[in-house]
Amino acid sequence: MMERVDAVIKHPIFTYNMSNIEKAEKDRFFCKHGMEHVLSVARILYILVLEDGITVDKELVYATAILHDIGRYEQYLNDVEHNEAGARLAGEILSDCGFSKSECERAVDAIRNHRRGSDESDVFGRLLYKADKLSRDCYRCKAESECYWDAEQKNMWVKY
Repeated sequence: MMERVDAVIKHPIFTYNMSNIEKAEKDRFFCKHGMEHVLSVARILYILVLEDGITVDKELVYATAILHDIGRYEQYLNDVEHNEAGARLAGEILSDCGFSKSECERAVDAIRNHRRGSDESDVFGRLLYKADKLSRDCYRCKAESECYWDAEQKNMWVKY
């Protein structure tokens, strides 16, 4: 049982933002950011953490991935970077759900860095970036030809 992850998913700030993200993206044709996406990222991130051999608690892996796009609603409203908005929201949610100060800091750093993927000092953030990209099934996407991702960035086969 991952009780703290369950608490994250039931947290009012999480449910409010996820509901509004889904409403904002209801007509979006590709790359939505709902529960299906964040759970895919969580599962892939957990595999990457295990493969890389870094020590991160499974609940922290899942909670971080589930929260990584939580700032998108604020991005849609106020045109701010969703990773920065998400980092702020995630810290509060994680703290409320029983994660320690050091766990909160690690998750917040990873969420803040998940759009760059290049910060060598934040291995967890780099793996979150990679999991986020690998979660996309471009080979099945009806909008693949319209996507703004370069051909090298697209996932044209199952990797995880």
